[in-house]
Amino acid sequence: MHPGTLPRTRGRKALLGIAAATALALAAPSAAAAPETGPGPVNRAFSQAAEEFGVPRDLLVAVAFGETRLDGHDGEPSHAGGYGVMHLVSSPRRHTLEEAAELTGASERELRHDNTANIRGGAAVLESYADRAGVSERDRDRPAAWYPAVARYGSPADLRMGRFYADTVYTILEAGVRARTGEGERVTTPGRKVRPERGRYTDVPPPAPGPTEETDPRGADYPPARWVPAHPGNYRAGRSDAIDTVIVHVAQGTYTGTVNWFRNPASRVSTHYVVRSSDGEVTQMVRDADTAWHARDANPRSLGIEHEGYVADATWFTDALYRASAALTAHLCDTHGIPKDRRHIVGHTEVPGNSHTDPGPHWDWDRYMELVNGG
Repeated sequence: MHPGTLPRTRGRKALLGIAAATALALAAPSAAAAPETGPGPVNRAFSQAAEEFGVPRDLLVAVAFGETRLDGHDGEPSHAGGYGVMHLVSSPRRHTLEEAAELTGASERELRHDNTANIRGGAAVLESYADRAGVSERDRDRPAAWYPAVARYGSPADLRMGRFYADTVYTILEAGVRARTGEGERVTTPGRKVRPERGRYTDVPPPAPGPTEETDPRGADYPPARWVPAHPGNYRAGRSDAIDTVIVHVAQGTYTGTVNWFRNPASRVSTHYVVRSSDGEVTQMVRDADTAWHARDANPRSLGIEHEGYVADATWFTDALYRASAALTAHLCDTHGIPKDRRHIVGHTEVPGNSHTDPGPHWDWDRYMELVNGG
């Protein structure tokens, strides 16, 4: 099936979606109150996919922004095997890329490389999850009702991480989006107050600083951090060498996606800490005393800090991220007796035997080291 045609089962839902969209357009108080859509292809793709699959457009944009900041990265996969602005995943345990291909008739190559097909695929997957969650047709135009579908989109198997993911998306929805795509097209949504209807996730505790019901009652080694343990198959208990290095990484993915990836036994990788771009929130996933798998031969003597974002996109390296990461690094150096210099605080690319390029040319080492040293 061509990506521009309606799926075979869409019939009544498509008509309802068109009717609802028409009613909303008529009810809009003024053009100024509506989100800016503009003439660009990504805006059109969001609007068309939202209408076809009945997903609220602003929610669809919030999911995409939370996943990739609307940058498809030229079809290259994230660390978790996610593609395009909707981060459609093809991995041993997640198959939203394949689901999108089946639901829309687009090829997997189209879904990886074409923004319109990718956005349409993400909307189709979200709609299928809304069907499974029992979201009624009359509720489809209410973003609050989509919470279980969004949570499943972020983490199908781990309820706590699903809630963590969905809460982030609804925070973005409430704040609104003002962003540009990788091609420079502006995409915006107005902020809106939404009280999400969590359904089965209502009693699921989100990851929080301090001890949790499933983990060590000590909580995180770094007091401000959340403690969300990596899968035990993704690191080694204990160490063979004394700690003398902090290694800076860039995730090539999002905060919640990285945390999910380190909890996935198929990944076989981890770092000790993950830092969020928007506000500098920190999650610890491996204890300082244990050996995370992040830098090959340097693993036994190093602590790894993963930063949300992409090497080629400097917009992820916010002031909040730099300050939070520098405070964490200063704490680690003080705790473990590591000198606060560039011989002992290094990038992944500087570790012998590694082929990675992170943190890349946009990482401001002068600023970072000034902050680490109390600047």
